[in-house]
Amino acid sequence: MIDKSVIEAENEKRMSALLADYDALGEHLDRRGISIGAIKDKAARFGVAIPSWGTGTGGTRFARFPGEGEPRDIFDKLDDCGVIHGLTCATPNVSLHIPWDKANPDDMRAKADQHGLGFDAMNSNTFQDQPDQAHSYKYGSLSHVDAATRQQAIAHNIDCIEIGEKLGSKALTVWVGDGSNFPGQVNMTRQFERYLDAMKEVYKNLPDDWRIFSEHKIYEPAFYSTVVQDWGTSYLIATELGDKAQCLVDLGHHAPTVNVEMIVARLIQFGKLGGFHFNDSKYGDDDLDSGSVDPYRLFLVFNELVEWEDTPGLNLSHMIDQSHNVTDPIESLMVSATEIQRSYAQALLVDRSALAGFQADNDALMATRTLKAGFRTDVEPILAMARVEQGGAIDPVATYRASGYRASVASVRPKVSGAGGGIV
Repeated sequence: MIDKSVIEAENEKRMSALLADYDALGEHLDRRGISIGAIKDKAARFGVAIPSWGTGTGGTRFARFPGEGEPRDIFDKLDDCGVIHGLTCATPNVSLHIPWDKANPDDMRAKADQHGLGFDAMNSNTFQDQPDQAHSYKYGSLSHVDAATRQQAIAHNIDCIEIGEKLGSKALTVWVGDGSNFPGQVNMTRQFERYLDAMKEVYKNLPDDWRIFSEHKIYEPAFYSTVVQDWGTSYLIATELGDKAQCLVDLGHHAPTVNVEMIVARLIQFGKLGGFHFNDSKYGDDDLDSGSVDPYRLFLVFNELVEWEDTPGLNLSHMIDQSHNVTDPIESLMVSATEIQRSYAQALLVDRSALAGFQADNDALMATRTLKAGFRTDVEPILAMARVEQGGAIDPVATYRASGYRASVASVRPKVSGAGGGIV
């Protein structure tokens, strides 16, 4: 953890400037009929989960270049997540990936409690083989032609549920790499039937207060056909399974020109939006830092969420899902968390009444200007003040660097090998 005295000292350097910026923004928003305090309070309550695996350096199929002080296990990862939440006050939960993070649940909960952290959705892994498993997932997992392989994948997902129950998690996210790489390799209809039957077995083992999220991905590692390739298929799965099944939208799992915000609107409309994996992309599933390439699209997603945030039954799970190949993962996760929080705050500034009027009048220009008025507003003083009031840092990255945390953990965490490739 980072000593509170470091946070206080760094905040003192920036407090007078923050107060001036906050007051100026408050006056500006007041002229627009917006309470800066109300926006700040809502932004402060917004949280996004940290992926445990995101605290380590990512990689590609070509190589991985680990940095100093890489986490060695889930307990090191939770320490890093504690630093992120302590500085940003925006990441109260951690999402685990099994078996990468498999350890004694009581020990994990104790470590999380030290940092005031909870646990978000569990993530199963049937897209790679583990040393002790009997059957390979080379040709699929939940949709495999071999019944024993499917049963192995089902049992693994049930194991994730049981671990999650002990940790206080309330959801399971299922993503599979199943598909095909050649025309004629599989019978696509039979393959999907096998997947549905397997998922129904997993669904039967959900506790009453749990949900299961179906996550889609347009391609990779299967490049000809993918079993769960788009939001329509994900919706079909969630509908087939039942009320506890919903769809998870990863912002990078679509073709470059897909209108993600429209997908969000559709899934909310029919009660099947379960949550998000936030990241950014340029070419495909790049897993870039949230808001680093297309911050306006991130804002437009939140515009839909704010539009319908009072919808009965809407209960969204927010998580970052990125690969940090050339940056310090802790810094990238802090910046991403605040970028996601920023988009939410900007969407709260949109004049909903004016927007509805322009839409009713088919005034396309004024409608889009109304959105841009929210997007162009610098809400950084709001986010920084929300952090300060919760004991966080005005400038999380600067405070993190001043703390020397990375050097301190590097002294006790031996540098891991970078040989071979790795995909997060």
